[in-house]
Amino acid sequence: MGIIANKIHQLNKWRMHKVSNRNFVIFLAFVVGIVGGIAASLLKGLTHSIASFLQDDIDWHYKYSIYLIFPLIGILLSVLYIRKILKGKKFEHGITPIIYAISRKSSRIEPHNIYSQIITAAFTVGFGGSSGLEAPIAHSGAAIGSNMGRLFGLSYKEVTMLLACGASAGISGAFNSPIAGMIFSIEILLTDFSIPVLIPLLISSALAAVVSKIFYSEPLFYTNTTHWELEALFFYFLLAAIVGVYTIYFSKLSQTIKSWFSRIHSPYIKVWVSGVLLGIFIFIFPALYGEGYLTIQQLLDGHFNAVVKNSLFSDFKNVTWVVLAYTVLTLFAKSFASLITVNSGGNGGVFGPSLVMGGLLGFAFAYGVNMTGIIQLNVPNFVMAGMAGALSGIMHAPLTGLFLIAEVTGSYALMVPLMIVCSISYLINRYGMKHSIYTKVLADSGDLISYEDKDRTVLSMMKLRYVIEHNFVVLYPEETPNMRKTDIIHSKRNIFPVVDRKGKFLGIIYSERLFSILLGEEKGADLPFEVLAQKPNDTVLLDENMEVVMQKMNRDDVWILPVLDKDGTYLGFISKSAVFNKYRALLMRQSSYLE
Repeated sequence: MGIIANKIHQLNKWRMHKVSNRNFVIFLAFVVGIVGGIAASLLKGLTHSIASFLQDDIDWHYKYSIYLIFPLIGILLSVLYIRKILKGKKFEHGITPIIYAISRKSSRIEPHNIYSQIITAAFTVGFGGSSGLEAPIAHSGAAIGSNMGRLFGLSYKEVTMLLACGASAGISGAFNSPIAGMIFSIEILLTDFSIPVLIPLLISSALAAVVSKIFYSEPLFYTNTTHWELEALFFYFLLAAIVGVYTIYFSKLSQTIKSWFSRIHSPYIKVWVSGVLLGIFIFIFPALYGEGYLTIQQLLDGHFNAVVKNSLFSDFKNVTWVVLAYTVLTLFAKSFASLITVNSGGNGGVFGPSLVMGGLLGFAFAYGVNMTGIIQLNVPNFVMAGMAGALSGIMHAPLTGLFLIAEVTGSYALMVPLMIVCSISYLINRYGMKHSIYTKVLADSGDLISYEDKDRTVLSMMKLRYVIEHNFVVLYPEETPNMRKTDIIHSKRNIFPVVDRKGKFLGIIYSERLFSILLGEEKGADLPFEVLAQKPNDTVLLDENMEVVMQKMNRDDVWILPVLDKDGTYLGFISKSAVFNKYRALLMRQSSYLE
């Protein structure tokens, strides 16, 4: 390893003299796009191979007696891999950790995510877990870009750029949709950007789509839509409102289910609970097995009884009201099943489930309207509009929803209805949920970059422990000013903490008062410091948010406050000077990758 590291160091040293960083990032964008496309193809191929093997290749008389526990097996394999193979390595899934890496970890993503995301997602979804592959492949692609940038010693700006390129490549490769892949990174990861950012993203997304197309030439969805009816415009507005409300429901349900599973501390109990629940759901609603894209394609093909066809209610597949009612129940069951899968130890995301839920909702809406006889709507058009609207609202990414559906279905003729549904769904969800399903937890913890309030964002990026100042002369309660005269006189600070021998903070004394005592202007040269000490205006706890710290300083108009641990142990002081210096550094780092 030492020889390899030395060779890379020499190569990088040569590169820095011969190639500018800007051009080198463009070159790496090519590499990240190709590798990201291969990773996406590998994940799709591995997942579909597992699913095909379980469903088609196993010729065993009693196979279907254990069919419903396949999701449990997949989640269990995922958990065992994380705990036994990765062992001490931290594993996180979804898009949220990528955003957190940009905000808090200098865009560093652990290298094992390049392959561990693929393996665990293939286990989870291949065995029937009701989630999507898009978040894992975006995470894997982001890890490829992040580690490639770190390997060559690039700056935070450049590493972040490559991370976004990798995520774009992952989405592009997963859907064969380069434009949507690029826009995904802009809307979700690089929420404020400049035009030069587009070039590396375009390169990575395009190459990933090419690589993916080599392995999978068939489109994800197909439809022969060539137009939309003007008289149906009102119903697109109505669908948009319904989808928007549903996305709020789903976002709130996500928080609830996440809270439920957080109370279960044993990972194996989570596996059993989720496995049993998923088995029950899939037994009643077979369309929940795996990604669910096959059901959506059947609806796009005009097979409107596809949802009911293989279920317990298949005998009623030609009864229209049964089809409608069963589709609505499947829609709500999908929301539970997908969130149970991703919160129980399985790997996957809500990207794919958002499309499936939106498609089911769009179908149920159009099919139900047609049953009334008021108008005959083009059902596949509303399926696609529902998919785009659900993705836009849940992810707070209207452009991603718009271009993804237009690309993967080839339905550019639907651009106007898609624009209406995406924008309205997004606005409704944004009104009810300030943050998306990806950013809510980060916003609550103060770890989210927000360009709407840059001061608050930069403050939230600061960790208090890194701006604590320690170079203060500590005075002990039994000592007197005469005993510590020399230390007091030579101190460069104008404040002295009084701390007992066990480290517990007792109070402070300002240098002005100590000098007045030592010069005889005030009595107390032989009084112990515990008598002379005074309480500060306030104190700061180590785990407090920096925004709260600044509020305390501004409220009492003070420049410096003592920092304590939870048990009252003295740790040091926090000053506005230190905060402002750190603020300037973080502000430069935060905006650097947008230049």
